[in-house]
Amino acid sequence: MDMAVLEAINKAVPGERMVLATIVRTWGSTPRKSGAQMLVYPDGRIVGTIGGGCGEAEVRQQALGVLDRGRPEVYRVDLTREVAEDEGMVCGGIMEVFLEPID
Repeated sequence: MDMAVLEAINKAVPGERMVLATIVRTWGSTPRKSGAQMLVYPDGRIVGTIGGGCGEAEVRQQALGVLDRGRPEVYRVDLTREVAEDEGMVCGGIMEVFLEPID
């Protein structure tokens, strides 16, 4: 586990809500590989990274929805060539990210 993420979880006050986002599978060229993690707080703050850029922003938005729904889910981030070219990214793969609410 990412040490910054682990520290943030350990320092959380009882009842503090957050989502742990963990890359569980990748295909092709992705900024980070399986096991990379970040925490997302209700105010949008993050600790850790799963790669930055628009893919990470997309996961952050999805994580906020997971906070509202209160149940875990797997979210697929598509960074394939067409999407990557439109956004000016150098990646071209796909990541599956497990979003787990923690409180």
